[in-house]
Amino acid sequence: AVRQEVDYASRCDAKVLITGESGVGKEIVARLIHAGSERRHYQLVTVNCAALTESLLETELFGHVRGSFTGAFRDRTGVLEQAHRGSVFMDEVGETTPRMQGLLLRFLETGEIQRVGSERTEARVNVRVIAATNRNLVDAVAAKAFRDDLYYRLNVIQIHLPPLRDRIEDVPALLAHFLRDFSAHYKVAVPAVSPDAMAMLATYSWPGNVRELKNVAERLVVRSHNGA
Repeated sequence: AVRQEVDYASRCDAKVLITGESGVGKEIVARLIHAGSERRHYQLVTVNCAALTESLLETELFGHVRGSFTGAFRDRTGVLEQAHRGSVFMDEVGETTPRMQGLLLRFLETGEIQRVGSERTEARVNVRVIAATNRNLVDAVAAKAFRDDLYYRLNVIQIHLPPLRDRIEDVPALLAHFLRDFSAHYKVAVPAVSPDAMAMLATYSWPGNVRELKNVAERLVVRSHNGA
């Protein structure tokens, strides 16, 4: 069902909101959408909104002009300009501040870029925005923690990724895939997983989701390579 939604999103140019717990693979879905779209010949730029302060995020997205703050020795284009005709993946958009939400809303409405420190519009760009969050934005909107107008702008196509514990039947296939990848990376034989071990993995709740399973696979490969 998720793959069908990804294919559908790839065939159009609408904004996409990807929801799900941390570690379920939201960035992978964003990359699949971009790779299947008409924008695939241009850049997909990723921005983690939770990793930057408001001022740094504004500069990262919109760029800045020389002298706009201490250390701004030259003009700098932001990732929205860099991704012109491509896509921007905004991870953890639910962590943005109210002011940043207003700036994002204005950009989504106009496509115009105003760099930090500039008094005029620097450029008008054409990018597709794919956003992701592990928060319940409906609840955040109700609590006045997220702008409802921005939510509706972003939520044209919504793709929800269920946690791994709700699709435990995917564990064997995912584990086999990660074991092959890490074995190739470390140039070792793919370790065998006994039926008992696989049964144990199928009863685990996987709080870290697919990211945790990937780490387990790497640990298995490394330990088997070291004779553990």
